[in-house]
Amino acid sequence: MNALLSIAFVLCWSSGFIGAKLGAGSAAAVTVLMWRFLPLAAILIVVAATLGRASWRGLGARDVVRQAAIGVLSQSGYLLTVYYAIELGVSSGTTALIDGVQPLVAGALAGPLLHQYVSRRQWLGLCLGVGGVALVTTADAMAATGVAAWAYLVPFLGMLSLVAATFLESRSRTPVAPGVALTVHCATSAALFTVFAVSAGAAAPPAETGFWAAVVWLVVLSTFGGYGLYWLILRRSGVTKVNALMFLMAPVTAVWGALMFGEPFGVQTGLGLAVGLAAVVIVQRDGRAARRNTGRSAQNTRDSTRKAGRHSSLSDPTSPPPCAVPRSQGSGRRLSGGRS
Repeated sequence: MNALLSIAFVLCWSSGFIGAKLGAGSAAAVTVLMWRFLPLAAILIVVAATLGRASWRGLGARDVVRQAAIGVLSQSGYLLTVYYAIELGVSSGTTALIDGVQPLVAGALAGPLLHQYVSRRQWLGLCLGVGGVALVTTADAMAATGVAAWAYLVPFLGMLSLVAATFLESRSRTPVAPGVALTVHCATSAALFTVFAVSAGAAAPPAETGFWAAVVWLVVLSTFGGYGLYWLILRRSGVTKVNALMFLMAPVTAVWGALMFGEPFGVQTGLGLAVGLAAVVIVQRDGRAARRNTGRSAQNTRDSTRKAGRHSSLSDPTSPPPCAVPRSQGSGRRLSGGRS
């Protein structure tokens, strides 16, 4: 089941780059994004008000505001920079390469922000993944002409925005149903992109059928598929597994672009795909081994604590019950192991 979710996530998330290229040929980035989110937000709000009302119970205004902030970072900020970069002439492969730096940034910040541990083997996998992405996209980036140097900073800002959203969600104490989170995120993005499009005089959609085909593509595959699966896998498996899968986006996008748009796919692209797959295997195998070791260690600690408690109670009837094992010792939480 986890393997199928991972494959679906990689395909759906990669479809966003393809959809951005489809939409960029017919309208401005803010126009595509406005009409991508307006109907989607309307549908989700209707569903939330009728079928999904139970999922909203127990949530306060502060929880909704937090989800809105996550939506601004993970949807509005990230997608606007990706679309705008492609509109400026940055290729989808180069944009994927810059997004591929995200796992190293998240891994470097995981210790001080989440108090999670990344093993040496996981770091090896993360660095190997960056190498695989670089193999796929370096040639394309060096061949680009007529693109302003500052344009390459735009997707970098989007990568930082998604990293910030990931850590903000990871620090949340209140569980939020995926449907609730998606509704808040999409409604926030729809409002922001509408303001941007109206302010730029680009709110009117073009009459081209290709524009609406791109919108449907982005709503079904990228939003429901990619974005929904991103948060689902993040909550089930943790930050490192999601980010390890991100290494596959550039190679998969390159294969997809070759099949759909006739873009070149050479030996270097194939080698990068193989390296990216190896990186995912290294990171995920180490994560599974860490979870097994942590589970056995925690069980041994609990058994020892119970035995010590029974011995203490027999020798001293007034002694209190054994204390809970501190989280820093008992949880053994790792970046790839999810939340304990």
